[in-house]
Amino acid sequence: MRRKPRIPPSPLPQRHGVDPVRIRLPREGSWATVREHLVERLAAGDGVVDAMLGDGLFVGEGGRPVTATTAYVPGMFVWFHRELPDEEQVPFPVEVVYRDEHIVVADKPHFLATTPRGSHVAETALARLRRELDLPELGAAHRLDRLTAGLVLFTVLPGERGAYQSLFRDRLIAKEYEAVAPYDPGLVLPRTVRSRILKERGVMAACEVAGEPNAVTRVELTEHRGGLGRYRLTPSTGQTHQLRVHMAALGVPLLGDPLYPEVTGPVPAGDFRRPLQLLARALEFTDPVTGRAHRFVSGRELEAWAAYDIWSAGPARDQ
Repeated sequence: MRRKPRIPPSPLPQRHGVDPVRIRLPREGSWATVREHLVERLAAGDGVVDAMLGDGLFVGEGGRPVTATTAYVPGMFVWFHRELPDEEQVPFPVEVVYRDEHIVVADKPHFLATTPRGSHVAETALARLRRELDLPELGAAHRLDRLTAGLVLFTVLPGERGAYQSLFRDRLIAKEYEAVAPYDPGLVLPRTVRSRILKERGVMAACEVAGEPNAVTRVELTEHRGGLGRYRLTPSTGQTHQLRVHMAALGVPLLGDPLYPEVTGPVPAGDFRRPLQLLARALEFTDPVTGRAHRFVSGRELEAWAAYDIWSAGPARDQ
């Protein structure tokens, strides 16, 4: 059984709360130099890798610069900072609900990604908290969709992250969501929805397919008025877009959902109107490190329930 390679500490500091990119060179390959591999692997355009090499932006272990002639060494680690995209600032704060020496529980706003991914890098909950709390080693124990608001659990010490991630993997954490969607008097609730959800890479929306269920959600109607319903959603699994898929399948898709029941196209950058009406309301668990019993509740309100007229027709929020 092959041992996992020792990953040396990054020789580059964070920038704007974002870690440098780490690349491990493959064990097998015919590249003579590190440059040849980087040009092929990064596909960054003519001259980009050479310019970065010339500026000393690629480094190896210990911070030694990688040059155009550095020999290829199988298993070698290389670090560099990606060029940060021009990101639209999300003009809503990340609220800290709880903090101790092991964890941070944050209340994330709509429109803000949890962790760096794709075009959202520095403007993410993780990068913001690293900067604001001066916790460069902060990590996310799980993620919320960018369009979903509510509670996210972060870990302070990298060595303890696995223990908190196991709460989600082993279903040892109780999660409760709140949603606003159409009210259907003919829909019998409460009920538990079970289905198999498939999310393909490169496809925006997930779908339900035949097969063994891998997604389970308890759906309850807590109150209704007019044509709107307020729902409590309790998932016991964590498939991508699970709650959104299940509510759409019941015929009551979440208000503000650009993907379900049909894809309506991306929202223009800077348009913060009509956020998805889904909130991670509560987290409850026993801390695997300290043994403390925790229950955290979001202080946010879903706007379509609190002020539907504002949510549905309000002007775009400026920065």
